[in-house]
Amino acid sequence: MSTLPRAELFWSTERVASAIGDPGVRIVDCRFSFDEDMRARYLDGHVPGAVYVNWAEDLSAPPPASGHPRWMLQAPGDFARTMARLGIGNETTVVGYDSEGGHHAARLWLALRRFGHDRMAVMEGGIQKWIAEGRPLETGARSLEKPAVFTPRPREGVVASKEDVLAAVRSGDPWLLDVRRDSEFTGVEKRAARGGHIPGAVNILWKDALKEDWTLRDADELEEFYMNAGFGPETSTITYCQAGVRAAFTHLVLTALGHDEVRTYDGSWEEWGNEPDLPIITGRS
Repeated sequence: MSTLPRAELFWSTERVASAIGDPGVRIVDCRFSFDEDMRARYLDGHVPGAVYVNWAEDLSAPPPASGHPRWMLQAPGDFARTMARLGIGNETTVVGYDSEGGHHAARLWLALRRFGHDRMAVMEGGIQKWIAEGRPLETGARSLEKPAVFTPRPREGVVASKEDVLAAVRSGDPWLLDVRRDSEFTGVEKRAARGGHIPGAVNILWKDALKEDWTLRDADELEEFYMNAGFGPETSTITYCQAGVRAAFTHLVLTALGHDEVRTYDGSWEEWGNEPDLPIITGRS
């Protein structure tokens, strides 16, 4: 039994299994890798009834002519068409899963939340837990009888812009939470024109919210973990990473812990690190 204040945001494999075949539930396989075709993995075996989504291709807007920033959230109309194609309508309950703790599925959660749809959960433990428990797999692509109707209702307070982040740098509020690897934060690992981090940001690896088996740490442990890093009950927070995916996961975890004042910087380091006029810091200072 989950002890999260908003336990509905993370479903157990048992609960997902009980929802298979429910016409009001759409299961989405969100597995992703830059190095491997995860759609092929989906075709080889997925949770029965699941459709597949690739966040970089299916949930991201085309980059501007300059090439940066890539991977921003889609415009409302494009996102509505994507959801319709996946069979996700206005009343659909969505359950996403992946193979890395849920952070790729969290990108879909962020997009749905941005456009006014709160009926989504992430399957805790991912496909690994499902398989380890001996649950059934389905092969091949899932065909939908007809597309759904999804009406986007853009909501403020879900994503932050470059201007929002720059204002936070100047004022010290909201709290800037960098969830990338230490090597990215310090600038040793450079994934944009410049390496480093946004001034004032605190670095907490997104994955540290998880146990070794990709399931969440206990709610009390998570709350203490973030509080020890400077996060309090009333703290307003902006999370960021490279492309807003890992940051979406930390956003989801903080929301599940009952915190409302959380946004994800949509452009993340893909935008900030490629704009030469924006301030950065290298090292751990």
